[in-house]
Amino acid sequence: MTISGNQKRKMKSAARLYAVQALFQMETSGQTAQQVITEFENHRFGATYDGIELREGDSGTFRQLIEIAVNHQAAIDQLTDRALVAKWAIARIDPTLRALFRAAGAELTHFDTPPKVVITEYVDMARAFSDDDQEIKFVNAVLDHMAHESHPDGL
Repeated sequence: MTISGNQKRKMKSAARLYAVQALFQMETSGQTAQQVITEFENHRFGATYDGIELREGDSGTFRQLIEIAVNHQAAIDQLTDRALVAKWAIARIDPTLRALFRAAGAELTHFDTPPKVVITEYVDMARAFSDDDQEIKFVNAVLDHMAHESHPDGL
């Protein structure tokens, strides 16, 4: 069975969401990267909860995002810190947003995804987590700064 381009995009979007959820779970539960990767791939990708079927995620993208976010966390957190308003260190940010910034930072610094796509994907994800317009604008501004710093030749 061949997968259409649209289906591939949806699977990558799902992988991004799963990566943010997995990074959040790692931080709050103390699980290792391998533990969450195994759990998500075996129990979350395509699973059905309360009659709602979750989308199948792109496993390669998911694994890369987790591994890069974990292995390069210090550099990604520094990139995020530089994008935050003065006196707002990443440690003060909500754990969900911290996970989102880490996954986005991994993609901005180690993938060939166009920065505008990364910003759009993760801002849309932030909308799913919050209906606070100020928080969405904050996420957009931080991601925009991170994208400009990691891609100084232009977006």
